[in-house]
Amino acid sequence: MRLCTAMVLALILASGQRGVREAQQEGVDVPSFNANGELILPADYREWVFIGSSVGMTYGPVKRQDNALLFENIYVNPPAYREFLRSGRWPERSIFVMESRAGVTHELLANTGTTQGQARSIEASVKDSSRFPATTWAYFDFGNAATPRGAARQLPPLVGCNACHAQNTAVENTFVQFYPVLMEAARRLGTVKPTYDPMRKF
Repeated sequence: MRLCTAMVLALILASGQRGVREAQQEGVDVPSFNANGELILPADYREWVFIGSSVGMTYGPVKRQDNALLFENIYVNPPAYREFLRSGRWPERSIFVMESRAGVTHELLANTGTTQGQARSIEASVKDSSRFPATTWAYFDFGNAATPRGAARQLPPLVGCNACHAQNTAVENTFVQFYPVLMEAARRLGTVKPTYDPMRKF
């Protein structure tokens, strides 16, 4: 009898600890907001799923002088990534972080190449229809990566990032067309937007 009781208590304790770990993990892997409604910069976003990087991309008519040597790395929280591969859709509380880094040119023997250097800026996007009912997706700028803000307020919701993403992306408000693994999943699962035009310039 005592042995059975001890085993039951051990199972309850293990289950409780697992529940705590899962809750802690969920708190890490989903967007967090402060009392002012600002998105808190995830401390461990570099440990999330790295879905792609671009070099020299420009958005809209504004062109940066150093754009050709600017890398933009995209990270997404693991639960959202797993769900997208399963369904081809982003679940609520998906969060993307974009970290830009300067390009550094190197010479090795007769060859030249470019690697990533110092971080420049950090931006994020979040899907949360209950918090952002008008647009579902919201965008945030944490500023200079050397001294980023710990929390950022939502950028204007109906222009800028939101308008561009709504018009030019392949799946929901995300540029899945730039991430081959995700685009393959979206095509297979039939979630590419019917309005998506791969030849459209933006």
